Amino acid sequence: MDSARPTGSPGTTGTARTTRAPLPPLRRRLGPVVGLLLLSPICAEYLIGYLEVMGRPVDLLIGLLLLAPLYGTAAVLIREVLRRTGRGWPSILLLSAAFGVIQAGLVDQSLFNPDFVDEPSWDLERLPTAIPALGISANHVLDFVVGHVIWSFAAPIAVVESCAPRAAERPWLGRVGIGVMVMLYGLAVLVFLHEHTKHFMASPAQLGATAASAVALAAAAFLVPRCRAPRRSGWVPAPWLAGSTAVVLMTVHHVLPASRPGTVSDLLVLVLLGGLVARWSVRAQWGRAHALAVGGAALVTNAGLAFMVEPLGEVSYTAKYAANAVLMAGVLALLFWARRRPAGTVAPQDGAERRVDTGVRGGAA
Repeated sequence: MDSARPTGSPGTTGTARTTRAPLPPLRRRLGPVVGLLLLSPICAEYLIGYLEVMGRPVDLLIGLLLLAPLYGTAAVLIREVLRRTGRGWPSILLLSAAFGVIQAGLVDQSLFNPDFVDEPSWDLERLPTAIPALGISANHVLDFVVGHVIWSFAAPIAVVESCAPRAAERPWLGRVGIGVMVMLYGLAVLVFLHEHTKHFMASPAQLGATAASAVALAAAAFLVPRCRAPRRSGWVPAPWLAGSTAVVLMTVHHVLPASRPGTVSDLLVLVLLGGLVARWSVRAQWGRAHALAVGGAALVTNAGLAFMVEPLGEVSYTAKYAANAVLMAGVLALLFWARRRPAGTVAPQDGAERRVDTGVRGGAA
């Protein structure tokens, strides 16, 4: 997973000699990059079905083109940086949290804007856990940041990597590609920041605290040890059980009330979910199928709950349910296809070929 790492057999010692492994062929990289650029905003904004444009295909497509530079580029950069430095899912979750804090606290500033959405439901979710001294709602902080961690970044990364197993642990972009992603993300941030701060701007103290939190989370992501072989031993559930557990915990996260007891319970549920993923993913039994199962669980959970979500604004329910059904069918087809993808032979960073396994054992996520 490192872009440069010592040669030799895993778990042995000796003279270290570093080499830079070449990028996979363009045909293996272009599809995953485009797929992640598109799947990230779909998971972030469309699957749960709350937008008033649900059921208007043209508006959904236009929105996707606008959202991909904000969500998709961030997901690609998170994945690229951490795969290049040889880090796994604990680091992906932490760096995703940093980008989630940036998105909700600095870009659209939904964490601080009491009138971000002109709907009664906004105050119903915000006021029970409001902290006036900080200008935030504990429930909103948890919902927005965790929503970005799971649905904007981590789950799309897991699913797209499973669709391209032969390139899953390798860099997808060269310097030019990374530069393009950074440029697109920066432009998107400027556009959305300008749009959302026309009538509201968080205080300097709020913006400073948000930036400091994002930096701390990003630093923590790089303090997590790199993935090294041999990996830890220990029990890991079968992929179907890991995925089922994730579906249950994510569903509980969504349905808990926006009260103080509900928010505390939600925090405990999410800590349990994150702790299980972090614990399982560093063990030898964790494979590509586990990552797909947990990431796919996030997509299925939101696509299923979307049928019960009340959308914002005036929406044709016939069109909304049709859109929900199409998205659910698309999710199931994508997960089925990803699960059926064959294992491939890749040239890892140490120069020796090995197999990437899509089953229970295999490539580290």
